[in-house]
Amino acid sequence: MFKGSIVALITPFKNNKLDEDSYIALIHHHLKSGTSAIVPAGTTGESPTLSHKEHERVIELCVKESKDKIPIIAGTGSNSTDEAISLTKYAERVGAKAALVVTPYYNKPTQEGLYQHFKAINDNCSIPIIIYNIPPRSVVDMSVDTMARLFELKNIIGVKDATANLNRVDEQKKKMGSDFLQLSGEDATALEFNLRGGAGCISVTANVAAKLCSEFQDAALSKNNSNLLAKAKEINDKLMPLHKSLFIESSPSPVKYAASLLNLCSEDVRLPLVKVTEQTKKVVKSALSHANLI
Repeated sequence: MFKGSIVALITPFKNNKLDEDSYIALIHHHLKSGTSAIVPAGTTGESPTLSHKEHERVIELCVKESKDKIPIIAGTGSNSTDEAISLTKYAERVGAKAALVVTPYYNKPTQEGLYQHFKAINDNCSIPIIIYNIPPRSVVDMSVDTMARLFELKNIIGVKDATANLNRVDEQKKKMGSDFLQLSGEDATALEFNLRGGAGCISVTANVAAKLCSEFQDAALSKNNSNLLAKAKEINDKLMPLHKSLFIESSPSPVKYAASLLNLCSEDVRLPLVKVTEQTKKVVKSALSHANLI
């Protein structure tokens, strides 16, 4: 159910308020562009600065507007276990098909703390849970052994891996087997990630290159077809400058600027994030042009 090009959806703002009209339009854009699943209220959706009401609203809208055409994987993580449980319960109640739960940031829990955090969410909810392991943002790195312990629980099904360490794909596959879902959290290394056993990517770039990312994933996941693999490499080369440009400054500021150039939404972000510099704008524009998106 969860594979291919999964967009980590941006949250549009207007005058520092949730822009529901643009948000709904974005959802339908992905429904028409081959996106495999949508992640609302993740890091790219600026979840740390969404109010609880807004966080629930973007999940609810995503489920409602998608009408089960593609699965919704709700971002429900928090550095508060109680809050993560509450958000995951809400996502389950409104019809999300899974939850993406980030390792608790700032607290710096031990491996046992990470295990108990995810176990508590697992024990209080009934939808599939995907671990989001992103040491650069959360400061903690969940070990493969801890993931293996969690995979024994009823609802833990896999990981969004943003460690930037491709060897982790092999280590996790060896430890947990092929049934453990591995999704890349790094657009730039998604091709190699898939070739090593990944099932797709939760993508930032898909916000502005939805069709290309979908075509790329479809080709990259056809591992035994040399023609499709060649197509995946061709698309990957086309998108690589864009992948890199979207992280010159703190995400999602660059991708929101790119989205504004494509008339998908405004470039507005919430403090402490700010709009990108003029120099970054030039790089993003050039990358969009390289991908034939403008």
